[in-house]
Amino acid sequence: MAMNRGDFKAGADTPVLKFFDVAKVKNVDDRKRRMTLRDVLTMTAGLEWIEDVPYDDPRSDASLMEATDDWVQYVIDKPMAAEPGKVFNYSSGVTELLAYIFKKETGQDIEDYGEKYLFVPLGIKHHWKRSYMEVVDTEGGLYLNGSDLAKIGYLYLHDGVWDGKQIVSKEWVAESLKGYIDAEGDYKYGYKWWLLKRTDRPGYVWMTRGFGGQRMMVFPEEGMIVTFTGWDIIGDPPADKELYARLLPAIKTKSCVGTAH
Repeated sequence: MAMNRGDFKAGADTPVLKFFDVAKVKNVDDRKRRMTLRDVLTMTAGLEWIEDVPYDDPRSDASLMEATDDWVQYVIDKPMAAEPGKVFNYSSGVTELLAYIFKKETGQDIEDYGEKYLFVPLGIKHHWKRSYMEVVDTEGGLYLNGSDLAKIGYLYLHDGVWDGKQIVSKEWVAESLKGYIDAEGDYKYGYKWWLLKRTDRPGYVWMTRGFGGQRMMVFPEEGMIVTFTGWDIIGDPPADKELYARLLPAIKTKSCVGTAH
């Protein structure tokens, strides 16, 4: 939205270090200089980052980041482990960079901007926590109820249109839902969207996957949006494929018809 409105002028291929004082960034090399916003959006930044362990594991970079005062500095200082754009590595840290970058590029707070141009138009109530440095917690701090989360899916399901108004450009929606990189298992990854390969037909289920089993699954061919607001942080929540296999047989009609309110 900020790009379409001309408030965020940098394109997706802009180097991330453009938004930092390089003299104050550690472990700068040619690979870090080549890291772009697109690499951040697709979890292919190339930074050394461990998050495929429990959050109480002392190796967890997500937990180590949140234990520091300056989350953004912790992330941008990490050494490079891969060429940007080549290797998928899920990182809460690179997502946290986006709030900082948004403020640097637009001069505006991303929550305030989202409130004006997204949350209010869609009637979404939210809480968005912040880091110790008062940077919006874009890596995992946005709280929505199931209905309001579904509105995001509805917006993308309808090419960025809500109540007859183009909220997000059709082009950005299409870009976001491309499978840029192979992720875990049968997933590809777009701009912050998980794309689960369908087994019953060609195409993908668009997904957001949250901590403790929170999810949104968008079935574009059926026009169906399913949200889960579970919070199983001790056990293992049901696997996405299991939910997928249970949902499809439960559909009584080939497509869902409804309107946004």
